[in-house]
Amino acid sequence: MLHIILFLTLSLLFSPPAKATVQDFCVADLTAPETPSGYHCKDPKKVTANDFAYSGLGVAGNTSNIISASVSPAFVSQFPALNGLGLSGLRLDLAPGGVIPLHTHPGANEMLVVLHGKLTVGFISSASNVPYVKSIKKGDTFVFPQGLLHFQLNDHKTHALALAFFNSPFPGLQILDFALFANNLASALVEKTTFLDDAQVKKLKAALGGTN
Repeated sequence: MLHIILFLTLSLLFSPPAKATVQDFCVADLTAPETPSGYHCKDPKKVTANDFAYSGLGVAGNTSNIISASVSPAFVSQFPALNGLGLSGLRLDLAPGGVIPLHTHPGANEMLVVLHGKLTVGFISSASNVPYVKSIKKGDTFVFPQGLLHFQLNDHKTHALALAFFNSPFPGLQILDFALFANNLASALVEKTTFLDDAQVKKLKAALGGTN
């Protein structure tokens, strides 16, 4: 009996393991429909090293606009190799006086790294409305917790450049100013809910493209 048990034990120890299939990556096939869990995978036989490289963050954005700033995303639709990896990023270019207005990312935390210039950044806590504001320079990093109102402002005389990274492929975005004044929500309702007067609301709607 003992020799049978020993034989079975040795057989288990030295038998080849069952082959497990591990999916190392799922480069998005942007020609296929997007699903709730992401894009379908590109045929692995057609994937090359080029799929895992992206140069879009090396291109300066156009800051000739109302906020004197530009956001260049690196999401799945721009960088298909991010599909299924649970992360994304973007580039921020801010001319002197440029601002990314108060906004939220409902689906992700954000980590900002300054590559050039200086920025004043901050967020507002939801529990007690405490503002956390700091001036950061080249090489500094700042984090914005998920869902909290936050901003980036270049209040210096030189161009500023930063990269931001998110722990989600879909961080989401809602800019407070545009949510309030770039739609057709009745001005009277905006005035009642923001305590702003009629002239100010209509001025902001005209500037940001809102109506009604």
